[in-house]
Amino acid sequence: MTEYIIIVAMIAIAAIAVYQYFGQTVRNQTAAIAQELSGQDGTAARTAAQTSANTAQTVGNERQTLDTYVNQVAK
Repeated sequence: MTEYIIIVAMIAIAAIAVYQYFGQTVRNQTAAIAQELSGQDGTAARTAAQTSANTAQTVGNERQTLDTYVNQVAK
């Protein structure tokens, strides 16, 4: 039972991290789809999704260490 709890906790932590990096991209893509389906121009939301994706990629490519975490907490 303890093993299952640990696995569920690890999956939850991974899901939170992924959502933190890509959440804005998903929200912008959903907004663009909703605008296009309603007959409006979804270009602005689509551009915002691309910008968010590029930002997430940049953050994802940065090397994260314990020093990085300590510096972010201190801000």
